[in-house]
Amino acid sequence: MARIAYDTAGAAAFEATRHLSDDGLTAWREAVTRHLDPPPGMRLLDLGSGTGMWARAFTAWYDRIEVIAVEPAEAMRARSVFQPVVPGDAERIPLDDGSVDAAWISTVIHHVPDLTRAARELRRVLRPGGRVLIRAAFAGRHQAITLFRYFPEAVRVLDGYPSVAEVEAAFAAAGFGTVGLEQVPQVSAASLREAAAALRREAHTPLQLINDDEYAAGMARLRAAAQSETGPVVDALDLLVLSRGS
Repeated sequence: MARIAYDTAGAAAFEATRHLSDDGLTAWREAVTRHLDPPPGMRLLDLGSGTGMWARAFTAWYDRIEVIAVEPAEAMRARSVFQPVVPGDAERIPLDDGSVDAAWISTVIHHVPDLTRAARELRRVLRPGGRVLIRAAFAGRHQAITLFRYFPEAVRVLDGYPSVAEVEAAFAAAGFGTVGLEQVPQVSAASLREAAAALRREAHTPLQLINDDEYAAGMARLRAAAQSETGPVVDALDLLVLSRGS
């Protein structure tokens, strides 16, 4: 089971608040291109595609690639801005053996119950040399994410997520090697005031898993800071890149 279940309200909140603007996507496009540089004809798996922002972005960025979006939550599939989306999850990917060239996994890895099983399943569907790009907030690596500045209680939730080392170990057991790890900055909001106004608890796993008093205290801190802080909100999430062996 995932850490939280996205129902209709959660999927709507995710679509409304977690989709990045073109400015927010710029550094991610550069990072993906550095590690993948998709040629025409590439088949890219977007695993846990959510409401479709990344699948839509990939098809806009790169000519003549095929994106296969797979998402377990029916509510997410129903709201996806990219179609088609097929049901499935990291332990049951509805694709043939060796049928994709690369996989993208964004803010999903903490929802995967069995990393070793998921790594084996990804190895099955990837062609030799295929890469897995994991965009995530990993345990112990919260310092560059604005949310945790105002909701420090949510750090304990993040610390229950897989660490980089745990993910690397699970994938190494399935025959993957680490290619790189980097932090990628993104413009998450034009201002802290905008971020505070748009924040939806249902869209963020760490906020759902703290108690109501902790959430209220965090919102108070965030709104107070938004009265004086100016400039865009820039967060940095990790990109872990792994490669399937032969």
